Amino acid sequence: MSLEKFSYDNRTVKWFAYACVFWGLIGMLAGLWAALALVLPDLNLGYAPTTFGRLRPVHTNAVIFAFVGNGIYMGVYYSLQRLCKARMFSDLLSKIHFWGWQAIIAGGALTLLMGCTTGKEYAELEWPFDIAITLVWVVFGANMLGTIIKRREAHLYVAIWFYIGTWVAIAMLHIVNSFEMPVSFLKSYSWYAGVQDALVQWWYGHNAVAFFLTTPYLGLMYYFVPKAANRPVYSYRWSIIHFWALIFIYIWAGPHHLLYTALPEWAQSLGTVFSIMLIAPSWGGMLNGLLTLRGAWDRVREDAILKFFVVALTCYGMATLEGPMLSLKNVNAISHYTDWTIAHVHVGALGWNGFLTFGILYWMLPRLFSTELYSRKWANTHFWLGTLGIIFYVIPLYWAAFTQSMMWKQFTPEGQLKFQFLETVNTIVPMYALRALGGLLYVSGVVLMIVNLTKTVRRGSFVANEPAEAAPLPKVIVTHGTSHWHNWIERRPIQLTVFSLIVVGIGGILELVPTFLVRSNIPTITTVKPYTPLELHGRDVYIREGCYTCHSQMIRPFRDEVARYGEYSKAGEFVYDHPFQWGSKRTGPDLARVGGKYPDSWHYNHMLDPTSMSPGSIMPQYPWLFDDKIDKAKTAAMINVMRKIGVPYPAGYEQQANADMAEQAKGIADRLQKDKLPVAPDREIVALIAYLQRLGTDIKTTAAK
Repeated sequence: MSLEKFSYDNRTVKWFAYACVFWGLIGMLAGLWAALALVLPDLNLGYAPTTFGRLRPVHTNAVIFAFVGNGIYMGVYYSLQRLCKARMFSDLLSKIHFWGWQAIIAGGALTLLMGCTTGKEYAELEWPFDIAITLVWVVFGANMLGTIIKRREAHLYVAIWFYIGTWVAIAMLHIVNSFEMPVSFLKSYSWYAGVQDALVQWWYGHNAVAFFLTTPYLGLMYYFVPKAANRPVYSYRWSIIHFWALIFIYIWAGPHHLLYTALPEWAQSLGTVFSIMLIAPSWGGMLNGLLTLRGAWDRVREDAILKFFVVALTCYGMATLEGPMLSLKNVNAISHYTDWTIAHVHVGALGWNGFLTFGILYWMLPRLFSTELYSRKWANTHFWLGTLGIIFYVIPLYWAAFTQSMMWKQFTPEGQLKFQFLETVNTIVPMYALRALGGLLYVSGVVLMIVNLTKTVRRGSFVANEPAEAAPLPKVIVTHGTSHWHNWIERRPIQLTVFSLIVVGIGGILELVPTFLVRSNIPTITTVKPYTPLELHGRDVYIREGCYTCHSQMIRPFRDEVARYGEYSKAGEFVYDHPFQWGSKRTGPDLARVGGKYPDSWHYNHMLDPTSMSPGSIMPQYPWLFDDKIDKAKTAAMINVMRKIGVPYPAGYEQQANADMAEQAKGIADRLQKDKLPVAPDREIVALIAYLQRLGTDIKTTAAK
């Protein structure tokens, strides 16, 4: 049979590699700044875009979608062509994919710094970006599936299964979670409310970790680890079980982020059960990767690439054991809302995603430029800097988590809480300083890698179109009776895609649908009323400033939380919350019952200078809220959109809303004036005070009656 000549597209791979490194450094520097701001609050600079609440979503989005995202595309575009023995389906689609994704990242970062956010973790980008992400993801999928269909290799290698599973699952997750109603060009409200929004968000949030930070990287692991070790994958059978078990089980595990909350008990239990089941396929994949290195361990001592891969797989194993452990209720009671979650996430992000990406870059770029790595010694130094960085990052956070959680729960012999919340924060600030040191070490390693790769590139010669040849794919793929049963699907990309969609869709449907269709899951409370127009504006300010990144609005049914914050939270309290604001980390106290706890003047002074009300506070100052005016022009649109998504404002109320808002604002301004705090009624601080003073008062009213 004659061989066909063609070429691999290395230019797109190079672009994605450069973007991965560039955005990785940006995202990590944003994270380092945010970490330092918890130790040195003056680093917030008194300037809106540099406050912790705005920097944190920039950091998470840059690391997840810019660093890891470009890392995925870099690895997929390199490996897929070689596994299929075919050039990418369309060079034009490759260019659209690359530039479209970079535009989304750049625009997303700028708008997040401006305060344009949906307020939903890992999905903060506003609706125009959600549409753009969908379109670019379709372009990526078309290019990938087109390449697979025109391949010259009959067998679809395991890495390709993971690429297909990733594409299908992320498409489903992103579309379902992104249902929102636009108010303006860069403002929208989630279609879902309260408990339903929380379930959808963490179904998405957990599976963004599963299908963006895990499954595509497992595909890259299955390609690059055997290549670097020059060994075949340890077990083909394990890889089959690993793939199907992982994509089926993972999708169910999201509710374990909401244990002890107002989420229905059955959904919490379901999340816990499937989280525990995840240990088996996750560790199967890790062991398959590590055992692939059998016979190559002597090289690990010298080869930095293999070192990165070994630690990456080890961190994957640690994170995927720890995650199921955190889904146990007795463990979650300690871990949730503490830095344990942050440590857990960064074992995966820094160790698994970061180190696997670094290993791939060190292995791949010299090959793209037909040269050797400039300095193996520098690569080994990077490895040790990164490893020390991870250790100094996560261990202090585990320490901080246990310290703070135990302090929260301590009572005096008389039955009073032993520690004020701020005391628990001040106790762990030294651990935050050590975490920042770990981040600095890790980023230093990345800078060293950039210098090393830059010198490697400069002394090499880039091959944009790498020549290759292969026999064409037979028109009829003969499957003999003795072949493996799995050949039926793994040689048929369309069937594999459809089956993957069915497998990941089952869990999503069975978890989400009952919460929307069975009314008893979310009982209503008659005293819970929609937010007033002023409170609605204040809530938008709260979300814009990223207050949810440090404060929760969910009191769990624990003795210490009820004693500290008030009556535990009920599902019916949140029926008008678009989006929900339960939070996932308490750097500040819970605010679910803060309404009426302090006078208006306390909130005024607290936002102007937190330390004036809470000495030792690490919260930023918000001086611009005292100058910026409430955007009254948006009120009618806000009320109209809220009515469309189920909030029972009377028909035509948008015409009356601004008058009601002015009346409520005047009342707050008058009370502040009595405390010798003059403020115009149309300032954003007035709206924020109105929102904070509303929180929890519906239930308090019920209790009083």
